[in-house]
Amino acid sequence: MSYTLEQFAADCRAAMDRDPGPAGREEVRKFTERACADREFVHTHLGPDNTTGRQILYEDDRHKFCILAHVYEGARNSPPHDHGPSWAIYGQAEGVTTMRDWEKIAEPTDGEPGKVREKAVYDLTPGKAHLYNEGDLHAPSRADTTRLIRIEGRDLTGVARDRYVVAE
Repeated sequence: MSYTLEQFAADCRAAMDRDPGPAGREEVRKFTERACADREFVHTHLGPDNTTGRQILYEDDRHKFCILAHVYEGARNSPPHDHGPSWAIYGQAEGVTTMRDWEKIAEPTDGEPGKVREKAVYDLTPGKAHLYNEGDLHAPSRADTTRLIRIEGRDLTGVARDRYVVAE
């Protein structure tokens, strides 16, 4: 039987009820991997008819986390960033996203971006998910179209975030 959005959301909510911190988020990451590995779930929420860059599928009224579907067309590189006051989980459903993790070496000040240095590089492949807690700096890039399930600790629409550049 396919993993449904309703069951995925209920599993995530139960994990956050048990522990809204990093341990609960790790459980949510595992549920995200389950959703990303379920071909019927992926087809239903990220299938060929979905060309939306960002679509909120579910927003939890108690914990405020959101389950989103992302369809990104073509190649793209994103700059180093965090998720402001929130955490996020990136779950790869189709394609490959190369992730870079960054170490902050200078805070943003007076409107100038902060500076970072690369810590790690790895690929997110279908069925894999990665948790980024508050303040974790990362940068996704892709060579082609990707489809992801992403969890935000809260809806990040309009949330201001600091800018970062790679230190020379």
